[in-house]
Amino acid sequence: RNRPEGKVLETVGVFEAPKQHGKYETGQLFLHSVFGYRGIVLFPWQARLYDRDVASPATEKSEAAAGHGSKEVKGKTHTYYQVLIDARDCPHISQRSQTEAVTFLANHDDSRALYAIPGLDYVSHEDILPYSSTDQVPIQHELFERFLMYDQTKVPPFVARDTLCAWQEKNHPWLELSDVHRETTENIRVTVIPFYMGMREAQNSHVYWWRYCIRLENLDSEVVQLRERHWRIFSLSGTLETVRGRGVVGREPVLSKEQPAFQYSSHVSLQASSGHMWGTFRFERPDGSHFDVRIPPFSLESNKDEKTPPSGLHW
Repeated sequence: RNRPEGKVLETVGVFEAPKQHGKYETGQLFLHSVFGYRGIVLFPWQARLYDRDVASPATEKSEAAAGHGSKEVKGKTHTYYQVLIDARDCPHISQRSQTEAVTFLANHDDSRALYAIPGLDYVSHEDILPYSSTDQVPIQHELFERFLMYDQTKVPPFVARDTLCAWQEKNHPWLELSDVHRETTENIRVTVIPFYMGMREAQNSHVYWWRYCIRLENLDSEVVQLRERHWRIFSLSGTLETVRGRGVVGREPVLSKEQPAFQYSSHVSLQASSGHMWGTFRFERPDGSHFDVRIPPFSLESNKDEKTPPSGLHW
């Protein structure tokens, strides 16, 4: 659709049957079913999916009484994957999905800098359309050949190098995906994945950082546009902050049948080791009317199993 003049379709590979059971292995090539990019699986994560769309009536009542307690919804195990995005496809998806969504804090204690790794994503099992290719370097990414090598005796024929295993082990704390929260309002589904990034010492106090990835999906055929965000951020220190603003990450994305999804990430810091976030997105319909879409409540938890807990803190 809308192919530029002079461009022709090229063969990428041969589709395989999606897995109904089990998980995809490291080295599995795929097309993203929503964003359409080519990618390759680095490793799987087992997450707890809290899906408010399947909550029982009793759960909904208890949650209404509790206010913003997200753990009231029973979590079920779901597989997500850490993947590399083909750099050739990044320009085509940049309006719909950030391709530098994976960020981390600098190693220097005196630095507040955030670093980003381009072309990393988290993909749920159902978003993967697996395919095979005879190309020994089917994905263009600066980390591809550092992390993976071709082995024609294996299926899939790309296996993890020691550098990938070492990288995963070293960066596990800020890469790990553990909880996923999902809720649908008026056919707009919001999925939130929070990540703990670490702690910084600032002015004799501790500041804890998280990033959160959000995906908005229009499950209907009506075109809608995101206009405003309204966040409530509760910290264990007892503070409750309200944040309002136009759009998200400087954009007011349109969700249509042709481009039904938008994905972005942002950051939040607290002066406590845990807290909660929840809120709404305000959308506009073609007739000018507005409606609010709930952002499922999610907890911000610091990792209790860090090998070197920050000095002065006892878990």
